[in-house]
Amino acid sequence: MRTATSISAATRIIGGNLLLMLSSLLVAQQPQSVPAPAAPSPVMAPAAPVVPSNEDAGSVLDSVVAVVNGDVILESDVDEERRFESIQPYRGSAAEFSRDRAVQRIIDRTLILQQAAIEPESTAVTDDKLKQQIKTLRQNIPQCGQYHCDTDAGWARFLADKGFTPQEFEQRWRNRMELLKLIEVRFRNGIRIAPEEIREYYEKTMLPEYQRQHVAPPKLETISDRIEEVLLQQQVSTLLRDWLKSLRAQNNVWIAKPGEVAP
Repeated sequence: MRTATSISAATRIIGGNLLLMLSSLLVAQQPQSVPAPAAPSPVMAPAAPVVPSNEDAGSVLDSVVAVVNGDVILESDVDEERRFESIQPYRGSAAEFSRDRAVQRIIDRTLILQQAAIEPESTAVTDDKLKQQIKTLRQNIPQCGQYHCDTDAGWARFLADKGFTPQEFEQRWRNRMELLKLIEVRFRNGIRIAPEEIREYYEKTMLPEYQRQHVAPPKLETISDRIEEVLLQQQVSTLLRDWLKSLRAQNNVWIAKPGEVAP
């Protein structure tokens, strides 16, 4: 049950959870690529798993944890996921990081990025928008205060301690923006919330909570826009999860089992 003190609090909670889920899909570098045909379209039937050979690995001493349509996910990508996650302004503690969940997120992100490559015109991000988001990010990361991230030198020191150069970080954040834009175009723009849904949420979810906490509820017309945003985010989250399940079923995904080595 959502908190009753304010619908804006519910909006932040639901929207924050959705943002964290979407953000986490692009918190690491795109996986290494091995020579392979272009990623299949979502309607293409799944093919047999493509796993890199020992010869493909060359002298790189890094274990393969998964392969997605020929894109290799390495253990170092999982470590990068952990490091990038620690930069997010709204994140859990480092102790909450789960390697298994990180692997699944990288797989999901890779599948979506492969779809984005099919329609790049709908996901392009301008340099100005990228710079503006990174400027805002530098102001909102709690740890940045001690590094003086408002200066380029301080920002570079902060990123270096996380294992990134400014150029690497910019590319990863651009990828994140492209993914969010693809999801916006694919799902959110087509969702319509009916007035009846807003009223139902107000009457069945909000009012009981206000009553339970003995707080006078606001009038529906004063918060209908915020309720609509909450319902939009809920629907986008559901559609995204369903789409990811479909992508996994229709594409070529191989995941290494514990102790297993890619042949």
